[in-house]
Amino acid sequence: MTRHGLGLADAERENALLLRIIEAISAGPELEVLSSKVADLIVAATATDVCFVHVLDDTDRSLTLAGATPPFDEQVGKVRLPLGEGVTGWAASHHKPVVLIDDKEKDPRYRYFPQLRGEEYTSMVSVTMASSPGGLVGVLNVHTRARRDFTERDVRLLTSIGSLIAGGIHQARLHRQLAVRERAHEKFAEQAISAQEAERRKLAADIHDGITQRLCSLRFHLDAAADALPKSAEFATEQLVRACHLADLTFDEARAAINGLRPPVLDDLGLADSLASLARSIGDVDVLVDVHECPLPEHVEVAMYRIAQEALQNAVKHARASSIRLSLRGSGDTVTLRVRDDGRGFDADPWVPGGSADGYGLGSMTERAELVGGQLRVRARPGQGTTVEARVPAQQ
Repeated sequence: MTRHGLGLADAERENALLLRIIEAISAGPELEVLSSKVADLIVAATATDVCFVHVLDDTDRSLTLAGATPPFDEQVGKVRLPLGEGVTGWAASHHKPVVLIDDKEKDPRYRYFPQLRGEEYTSMVSVTMASSPGGLVGVLNVHTRARRDFTERDVRLLTSIGSLIAGGIHQARLHRQLAVRERAHEKFAEQAISAQEAERRKLAADIHDGITQRLCSLRFHLDAAADALPKSAEFATEQLVRACHLADLTFDEARAAINGLRPPVLDDLGLADSLASLARSIGDVDVLVDVHECPLPEHVEVAMYRIAQEALQNAVKHARASSIRLSLRGSGDTVTLRVRDDGRGFDADPWVPGGSADGYGLGSMTERAELVGGQLRVRARPGQGTTVEARVPAQQ
């Protein structure tokens, strides 16, 4: 049996189809979702049996199946067609429609793809999808099991549909590429921070196992020598006392360097207890602690600890606060660190990175938060205290 036309009775039905396609384009930027919706609409409105939406990939050398009607929706993302190869690739490389009524296997442009089961379909139309800003974005194919005499009007309609959705697909491709770049940037930042922390941990361990151990041994021998000297050897005793004092100072500096490289307390206690320990180390200020253990990657824990450390130091050194509230809580996909003090405050509205308020370390805290995919907010008013809030993504 031979069927004629795409089953569109009049211009009104064509306009209704185009309107539904516009609505699908407006629904969102996801490439696969858009392509699948369009494929379903075309098949339903044109009385064809299957529709394939092939989209040019980021290399501009091949087409990837981005949308298809069942049962071929399972092949989305798996089928790739090189430009110039097969009917679809020929249409893409020559920017011309292709109509095959029957015996498509005899056409020199035809290539059999097992995943698409071409032997089950007799007639087909292949048209390009192109937009003025993006050029060629893909190829749209429809197939029928029964023989169909596709008309020029059918080809024009499908070409119009292709042009209509080309802009949406172009935007979806740009959105996908941007998302890929953002994920790559986040991954790179995470790897860079992790490598940095690993190197700091190694250096801290080397200092602890090497320099500090030798300093401890030196201090022991100096004490033993001082005890063995006769009381009359005042000068020698005085020099040994000075040497002991220098050894103590060097030991303290080495320990401070270790803490600066990688807070050992994080490895021993975890972030929540480490923050509580940090709060207890603040003297002459009442610190109320409300922290909960939140699963975070190591490099994010370090960033949150350093932000809390800087904010607490600011509250004591600059704000001259009498009380501080430190909290760490997880809610949904976000972990929030908040340090609130009752100190002198400042005018936070004009603060920008590199401005005068950066003396409070706001720039470094902001950078730490952003490097781990988070953000920092500062709320302050003169005489009304300061609140520093860091939000980072929770570990999934």
